[in-house]
Amino acid sequence: MTPSAPRRLRIGIGGIGIESSTFCPHRSTTDDFRRTRGQDLLDRYTWTRPDSDLATAVEWVPLLHATALPGGPVEAESYLTLKDELVTRIRRAGPLDGLVYDIHGAMSVMGLSDAEADLTEAVRAALDSVGAPDGAGRPMISTAMDLHGNVSRRFAEPVDLLTAHRLAPHEDAWETRERAARNLVTCLRDGVRPHRAWVQVPVLLPGEKTSTRLEPAKSLYASLAGIEQLPGILDAAMCVGYAWADEPRCRAAIVVTGDDAELAAAEAEKLARRYWDARKEFVFVGPTGTAEECVERAVASAKRPFLISDSGDNPTAGGAGDLAYMLEKLLAHDAIRSGEVTALHPGITDPVAVARCFEAGVGAEVTLSVGGKVDRGHGGPCELTGTVVALQRAMDQKDRAEGGAYDRGVDMAAVRSGGLTVVLVERRKPFHTLADFMGPADGGLGVDPRTYDIVAVKIGYLEPELYDMAADWLLALTPGGVDQDLPRLGHHRVERPLYPFDEDAFDTGPGPDLTPVTLAPLA
Repeated sequence: MTPSAPRRLRIGIGGIGIESSTFCPHRSTTDDFRRTRGQDLLDRYTWTRPDSDLATAVEWVPLLHATALPGGPVEAESYLTLKDELVTRIRRAGPLDGLVYDIHGAMSVMGLSDAEADLTEAVRAALDSVGAPDGAGRPMISTAMDLHGNVSRRFAEPVDLLTAHRLAPHEDAWETRERAARNLVTCLRDGVRPHRAWVQVPVLLPGEKTSTRLEPAKSLYASLAGIEQLPGILDAAMCVGYAWADEPRCRAAIVVTGDDAELAAAEAEKLARRYWDARKEFVFVGPTGTAEECVERAVASAKRPFLISDSGDNPTAGGAGDLAYMLEKLLAHDAIRSGEVTALHPGITDPVAVARCFEAGVGAEVTLSVGGKVDRGHGGPCELTGTVVALQRAMDQKDRAEGGAYDRGVDMAAVRSGGLTVVLVERRKPFHTLADFMGPADGGLGVDPRTYDIVAVKIGYLEPELYDMAADWLLALTPGGVDQDLPRLGHHRVERPLYPFDEDAFDTGPGPDLTPVTLAPLA
C-alpha cells in the first residue's frame, strides 16, 4: 500500500509594522499605511511563488499586511481599524496551521503601553478560534521583526517562533522574513513545538550606536548563525530595542528558540551577558558633532560629496521630518550662501510650501516659510527665499491615494538659494537612494546628489547607496523626535535602572539578573 502524501499546510501571512517615536508630535493614521492584501501580498515574497520549493508543501493564505514609514504614535482609531481587519481576515480564512507574522516590533499606539502585545494577543485569539485543519494542534505563530523592536514577555508568550534582522542597516530584511517562514514550515512538518528562552537586558541604545558595521554589534550578531546551528536550537534573536519610545518594554531582549529548553536558556543567558558586558563599548557609527560643527567641517573638507546626517529629525526612525534646524545652519554659512560651496538638503516636509512652488512654477522667485509646523518644539519655520528649479508630481497616483511606506509617491519641489538647493516634500519621505533624488528613468525631480559639495540628509546611519556615495560623512547630533542624546529627550516611563540613563547603577554589586525565562511550548 502506497502511503499518502502529507497534507498541504495552510499558512496565513499578515501583520502591522511601524516604528513610532513617542517624542514625535506627528500622529500616524491609516492614511500613512500601505495596506496589501490578496495576490499583491503574496507577491511581496519569493518563497510564496509557484516555483518555490515550498509551493507543493504550503498553501499560503494572504491576510493583511500594513506597513508605514516610521513616525509618531498611531492614533487609536486607526490602529483599531487595522487590527480589526487583520483579526477579521484570520477568522474568515478558516482553519490555519500557522501564521507568518510580519511586523516591526516598535509600534506605539495612543493609549497603549505595549501595542505589539495587544495586537499579538488578538491575533492569537483569532487563530485559536479557527484552529488548524483536521484538528492538527494549535496554530503556530512565527514572527519576523526588526532588531530595533521591543520584546516584552507579554508579547513573547503568544508566539511560537521569533526571529529578527541581524544586520543594521537592514540588508537582510527579506532574508529574515524567509527564515521565519521556513522555521514555521519545519516545525509544522516535524511536529515540533519549541521552547523559547526570553530575557531582557537593561540597556537601551539608539540604532546609530548598534550598527553591525562596527564592533561590538558586528561580532554579537555574527554569532547568532552559529548558535542556531547547535543541535536542539532553531533560532537566536537579539533585539536592541527602540530608543525613542518612552514605554516600560523598551530595552534590549534576547530570544533563543529550540526543542532543547536547557540549551536554549544557557545560550540566551550567554548572549544577554555578552551584550551587557559590551554596553559601554557601543559607539556611534560615524564621527559626530553639532549641526554647526558638521557644516563647518564639511565646508572645509576637500572630499566631495560630503554627507551630513540630520539625525534628530530622521523620518525613517520616527522623526517628524519637518524641522528646519539644519536648514538654518546651512543658510547661515557664508560659503554656502554665496555659492562658493554647493549644498543639497532634501526632504523637509511642508505641503503648503510645495503647493506654493507649484503655483509659482519653475524659474519663479519665491519666499517661503519652511518647516516647523508639526514639530514646533525644536524651532519654528525658516524663511527661505530662492528660485524654484525643479518640480515633480507624484508619479503613482494610486499609491499616493492609498497611502504608502518607503516608496510612496509624493509631490516635490526644489528651491535654490545661493549655493543651497532645498528639496521640499508634501508628505514625509526618506532620501536613501539615487532614485529618491533623481526620480524614475522617465522623468522626475532630476537632482543628482553626487554633483553637490555637501548633502545634508534627514537620516541616521547612512543606507548602503548613500554610504557608497559619500567621500566622507558626519553624524550631526541634532534635536528632534529621534534625538541621539537620549537623556535630553526626557524618558520617564522606562523601567529603571537602565543604561545609559543610570550609567553607574550596576558598577558595584552582582549586576542585573540576566536569567532567562523559559516559555513552555504552546500546545
